[in-house]
Amino acid sequence: MPVSTVRLITEQHGKTLFSQTELISDWPDSLGADCVIAETDGGMVPVLTIDPDVKDKRKGKKLGWQELRLCMAHEFESRTVYYGGNFSGGIEETGRRLFDCAVKANFGKQTHLHSVGDGAAWIRLQVEEQFGGNGSHLIDLMHLCDYLAQAAPRCAAAPAAWLDEQKVRLKSNQATTVLEALLPHLEPPSTTEENAPVRKAYRYLRNRLDQVNYQGATEKGLPIGSGEIESAHRYVVQARLKRPGAWWAPDNIDYMLALRLCRINQQWENYWQGINKKGCLMEKC
Repeated sequence: MPVSTVRLITEQHGKTLFSQTELISDWPDSLGADCVIAETDGGMVPVLTIDPDVKDKRKGKKLGWQELRLCMAHEFESRTVYYGGNFSGGIEETGRRLFDCAVKANFGKQTHLHSVGDGAAWIRLQVEEQFGGNGSHLIDLMHLCDYLAQAAPRCAAAPAAWLDEQKVRLKSNQATTVLEALLPHLEPPSTTEENAPVRKAYRYLRNRLDQVNYQGATEKGLPIGSGEIESAHRYVVQARLKRPGAWWAPDNIDYMLALRLCRINQQWENYWQGINKKGCLMEKC
């Protein structure tokens, strides 16, 4: 079978899966689980675009990287995980897919949605928009510590020890004490942003003081890191879309992601059983 035919069949099934996706958008009537864990993160995928104004398509090709957003949810202490994600549609679409995952993970009217992710403002905003007072967002501790690590050499003669001390403080909800430790070392206003790691760390933490309740999360056994979604990017997205030499047309990325999500959500056999009942989905087969 020619490679072009394999590609065509793959793209067609991906398009079918993508078009058949129906997201849960209404709040369930059930009380739901006590707690659902949710994580969201963006990752870059290789994209090939062609400038329509250039007649020679070879010269009109442009290679670049664009963000694909992945999300997941599972009931607290459950190993059954539900995944979603999107390339097109914007952050609002990601929020809808996160809500869909959460409901499938038994989110209900009395469920606490514990979200963990990096400090991207859009993640917190979507948690607030989709889950209201039932949701809370926590910044991944290591992501926050990356900012502190860059500031550490300017704050202490022993940067590693200083950083460890700040981690202990953060885990015991002493974020204001961490700010006080940064304050005397703030760079002058005339210092450029790229040369002001202390200022960046101070501002980053100060603007997110309501997202660093690590002690409260730890006491409940909830995660304070977003390792699950970061790992998921590797085996859901990167394993297929970031192969060496692979570049994707923007229109096909959501289709390929739909195929990956179908498999990781254990719907692969159900999909093919539907194909067997309906017959071939190819326009010409």
